[in-house]
Amino acid sequence: MDARCHRGAGAARVLAFALRRMKGRLSFGLLVGFGGALLVLTACGLLLDIPASSGVSRIGRMDVLAGLLMVSVAVYFGAVRLILCRAWPRGTVWVVLGVAVTLRVLLLTAPPILSTDIYRYVWDGRVQASGINPYRYIPADPALASLRDDVIYPRINRAGYARTIYPPVAQMVFAAVGRIWGSVTGMRLAMVGFEALGIVCLLRLLPLAGLPRERILIYAWNPLALWSFASDGHVDAVAVGLLGLALLLRVRHKDGWAGAALAGAVLVKLFPLVVAPAFLRGGRFWRPALAGLVLIGGCYALYSGAGWHVVGFLPSYGQEEGLDSGTGLWLLAGLGTLTRLPSDATLIYGAGVVVVFIALVAAILRQPVPANDAQALCRDTALLAAAAMVATSPHYHWYFAWLALPAVVAPSRALLWLATVPILLFDEPIPGDRFFWPSLIYVPAIVLLLADIRPWLMTKRRHGAGMGDTACSRRLP
Repeated sequence: MDARCHRGAGAARVLAFALRRMKGRLSFGLLVGFGGALLVLTACGLLLDIPASSGVSRIGRMDVLAGLLMVSVAVYFGAVRLILCRAWPRGTVWVVLGVAVTLRVLLLTAPPILSTDIYRYVWDGRVQASGINPYRYIPADPALASLRDDVIYPRINRAGYARTIYPPVAQMVFAAVGRIWGSVTGMRLAMVGFEALGIVCLLRLLPLAGLPRERILIYAWNPLALWSFASDGHVDAVAVGLLGLALLLRVRHKDGWAGAALAGAVLVKLFPLVVAPAFLRGGRFWRPALAGLVLIGGCYALYSGAGWHVVGFLPSYGQEEGLDSGTGLWLLAGLGTLTRLPSDATLIYGAGVVVVFIALVAAILRQPVPANDAQALCRDTALLAAAAMVATSPHYHWYFAWLALPAVVAPSRALLWLATVPILLFDEPIPGDRFFWPSLIYVPAIVLLLADIRPWLMTKRRHGAGMGDTACSRRLP
């Protein structure tokens, strides 16, 4: 009897091993299928040849592209859920990176599709290559007439009235590219290069957080990041690279260098400033703060010859986007459809945002330093970044792409939604609408946030765990 039981137990173990192996192969095949689907959907989007279309044909093709992008988002969410909910063989990360590289190469073969901002970058680089301060003149100024051409200049937005809006570190990147390869392709390659910096930093950070490297899929396959950076070449990619570097340096206790890297990200796109409190938790204040302030002061000093114009178009940008009147803010725009808002509505809203943000910062700074500081750092970074994006509710899709970076280490359903679905904003079915169409992004994000918080609070009461430690079934859309 004992021998038969022993043989039966051995057979059960063999069968269980075979089933696990078969399940692993099926999961790996499904992951490869998700990657292949993203490649096919991206190729189909490029085959629409939208830059060569116009009029009704262009509108129709843009609608088709919107459908393809939504399917890509669904495929991406499936891939994220799969990558988070099981263990993977060591070589899986190379498959993830191979698909990521191929997707970017595909997008680099076509002209920018969803934005013309990159032409301003190339122009600013050209101006600096000629020895001229980019903050001094608008592109249409006669002083710059000799720099105009038929490829870049006609596509510059706000050329007739706006100085450049981009801060000094962004300008340094434009200047470097302008001197090496002053073209749209050169600029896009530079942006993909900074993306690569962020990805490499996260690949080094993930083991320090006790997490597998294949999680890099969360950023590397993200459709919003792909189309924003490899296709349109937005400068936000530089901020992504520098933020990734700042996170890695902070986890390695290089606090001064981390502060400098974060300041560099702020001098590309101002939004990363809101995550600074996450870097100061645990009493690490003076060194990162001082390093950041020194870098900011030094970089602005390099362009101080333009005087107050060194702030560029930024003061007028808030007015143009409706931030001063409240019409460009999602919540106020919605309230404005129901009732007439008081003249100080924007001031009241801003004060409320400041109070909520201070409360978030206080909650973060009060937390004790956890055993795994890497996960806590990325969780706090993600929380502050997502809160800032919802509060300011930008209506440009690429503004949200940087949220995918901390999501690699600290994913949540709300964060993944905000880091991906805003790709809907490339289309504007109702011209000038700042509430109804964006509600497809913000309302589900709020619902998902509430769903994320409930299990987090329960887990925190029972085990003292952070949001980054919840089960995968609680994290995903």
